[in-house]
Amino acid sequence: MTFLEVRGLVSGYDRSTVLHGLDLDLGAGAVLGLLGRNGVGKSTLLMTLAGLVPATTGSVRLDGADLVGQRPDRIARSGVALVPQGRRVWATLTVGEHLALASGRRTGTWSVDTVLDLLPRLADRHKQYAGQLSGGEQQMLAVARALLTNPRLVLLDEPSDGLAPAIVEQIAGVIATMRGEGVAVLLVEQDLHLAFGVADEIAVMAKGALVHRVPTAEFRRDPHTAQRLLGVA
Repeated sequence: MTFLEVRGLVSGYDRSTVLHGLDLDLGAGAVLGLLGRNGVGKSTLLMTLAGLVPATTGSVRLDGADLVGQRPDRIARSGVALVPQGRRVWATLTVGEHLALASGRRTGTWSVDTVLDLLPRLADRHKQYAGQLSGGEQQMLAVARALLTNPRLVLLDEPSDGLAPAIVEQIAGVIATMRGEGVAVLLVEQDLHLAFGVADEIAVMAKGALVHRVPTAEFRRDPHTAQRLLGVA
């Protein structure tokens, strides 16, 4: 059943329209890998769904409730969590302070203890400032911060960016755990290995709209389409 339903979504910045009537459906517990060349609107889509970029027209329904026009904090309370590109952790707060600020907003599976069990490296860094963490540790902290809101939908924007393969594998494991808990995941990613490894389906964006969507296995069997849409084999 459709959990996230986006219809005719138009948004952008100042006088520039980025999303042009985008439609998207996503089921509970499903993982959709969202691919596309730079500048086609992938990050704008995630920011619009999170309420950080206002929609001009269209609807975004999460489990039947329309989110368009809602403040970002209200959208977050409805169960939407964003892991932004570039981590965006607070450098002068400790790991423990990040976790404390994020926890307790919604009841559910995830607590500080369960998150630290999943990401034990953060337990070792509990008293360190986020600005002193490695890039991989900061990414784990950004993911932990999202999980502690007990989300129903997680928006992941380039989580593998600049990270070592071992950390990328950890991220893949976390996404698999989210899926197992029934959390829907919209994953914007350039690392095809990660996207293919975790996504049930692959969608491709071009010029602010979805132009192609198929099961992941089918996408992998069609290198000509990948080359045409992404410029990769």
